[in-house]
Amino acid sequence: MPTRKEIQWSQLRVGLLVLGATAVAIVLIFLMSASSGGMFSKKLVLRCYVQDAAGLKEGAPVTLQDVTIGNVTHIRLVPERNPNSVEVTMRVGHQYLSALHTDSDASIAQAGVLGDSYVHIDSTHAVGPQPQANAELPSAGSPSIQDVIRTSEESIRNIQTLTKHVDILITTINSGKGTVGQLINSPEFAHKITSIATNLQTVTDSIAQGKGTLGKLMVDDTLYNRANSTIDKLNKIATALDEGKGTAGKLLHDDSFYNNMNSAAANASQLATEVNSGKGTLGKLAKDPAFAQKLEDTVAQLDSLLKGVNSGQGTLGQLAQNRTLYDHADQTLDQAQQLFQAFRSNPKKYLTIQMKVF
Repeated sequence: MPTRKEIQWSQLRVGLLVLGATAVAIVLIFLMSASSGGMFSKKLVLRCYVQDAAGLKEGAPVTLQDVTIGNVTHIRLVPERNPNSVEVTMRVGHQYLSALHTDSDASIAQAGVLGDSYVHIDSTHAVGPQPQANAELPSAGSPSIQDVIRTSEESIRNIQTLTKHVDILITTINSGKGTVGQLINSPEFAHKITSIATNLQTVTDSIAQGKGTLGKLMVDDTLYNRANSTIDKLNKIATALDEGKGTAGKLLHDDSFYNNMNSAAANASQLATEVNSGKGTLGKLAKDPAFAQKLEDTVAQLDSLLKGVNSGQGTLGQLAQNRTLYDHADQTLDQAQQLFQAFRSNPKKYLTIQMKVF
């Protein structure tokens, strides 16, 4: 038989277990009532009247802009309020009072097609004062389960139609009709796919073995070494440019070229300014009408002279156009040359002076 001490210890453990279960129950009650602000928080009782309860039950949640703020505490019939003869009494947390107004709409909504009903309060367009205890909120109507099913009928019909079309499509594909059906059911197409896969495998094996251009690109290091060498050379060129070496490097880093270009541009600008102002020969050519007229007259006279020469007028014209005059002149020059040669060979013959005395 158990001793007295063991019995007392068992009773103590049972008591502790009961206390623990009670504490857990209290915590659960607090958690379950937290949606409405807690069990001991201050509550505000509100009412609304609807035409149909639409499956609403006591204890159903009350939401404000889809946020749970309380619960339904009582539902009853009030015949004298016909047609809205269903009175719904709600208890909401006092901390949500600032978001409620006397013209906030209350309606019964459902969570999905077959979900439970709940009270939904909408304060989107409400501008009235805050409601007092037992205040009545205006009703925005409550859809029944029939209304929800009725609005879902079109979606159900569309789903049925889509199901029929899918069934017809699958039947057509299975019968080998159409492009997709032939692709799936045609042995020839399967053979082609197998052949393509075999060819791809052959190409892949060739590349892996280093055959062909792609194979060499994948396996041979020559192209990589050349590319690496080229990149190294480009890197050296870039380094040289950055250090100012060579012509291109000097163009990038030496200010002399920039200064010379700037000076040349300034001189060109000054020259253009002087030309525009009529200074110098170019300026007179560009701006002085008299000088331009003289130049034009000179060119005209030169043109007239050249025309006269081409037409055989004057000495120059005869020299240019008359063959006889050219031949005579050539003959005269030839004879003069012969005379000079004879004079050089025997100058005494031509320098002897004979004197006669009468």
